[in-house]
Amino acid sequence: MAQRVLVVDDEKLIVKGIRFSLEQEGMEVDCAYDGEEAVQKAKENEYDIILLDVMLPKLDGFEVCQQIREFSSVPVIMLTAKGDDMDKILGLEYGADDYITKPFNILEVKARIKAIIRRTKKKAPEKENRKVVEKGDLHLDCDSRRLNIGGKEINLTAKEFDLLELMALNPNKVYSRDHLLNAVWGYDYPGDVRTVDVHIRRLREKIEANPSEPKYVHTKWGVGYYFNV
Repeated sequence: MAQRVLVVDDEKLIVKGIRFSLEQEGMEVDCAYDGEEAVQKAKENEYDIILLDVMLPKLDGFEVCQQIREFSSVPVIMLTAKGDDMDKILGLEYGADDYITKPFNILEVKARIKAIIRRTKKKAPEKENRKVVEKGDLHLDCDSRRLNIGGKEINLTAKEFDLLELMALNPNKVYSRDHLLNAVWGYDYPGDVRTVDVHIRRLREKIEANPSEPKYVHTKWGVGYYFNV
């Protein structure tokens, strides 16, 4: 099946260019030109990825991302102003999986989209080989990419799930921030280790009863992070 992408930007020429380029790759592309329309389309349709501009009418990109995270873990790439680190950090705080700075090269956009879809799409697993991690009331099904804690499903972003999965499948192994950045985002990712810290913090806020005293994802000071069994 063709991958389905939602492109959200109020600059119609940019949307038109992205849409044309992605359709050349065989993708199905929907478009939205303001924040409210983006949220509505995300509720009504299933997308493989959303490309989301920060500066939008009605709701800005951060508000859109935050609202989408209330009902979906679809990967989100945010388009931010060139060199504006605060936009990048805020995007990650609100649940984005990646960011691209404007002006961008369409080849980079396509490469990022394909890389994220490739990482998040899993082949249907055989039942007898399902990868499941259980600790206390935490139940992590790596094949269906679902997390339940105390019988309640927890909605993680693609990158949050990737981080938790990597550490949970290798309990008590301490991963440096650089290792996690390379393993989850890839060696060609232009961001820095702050990306890891932001995602770990958001992950803890979702899975820990008390994020300042974590039960699952721990910090080895001066070294990195690990999942405790």
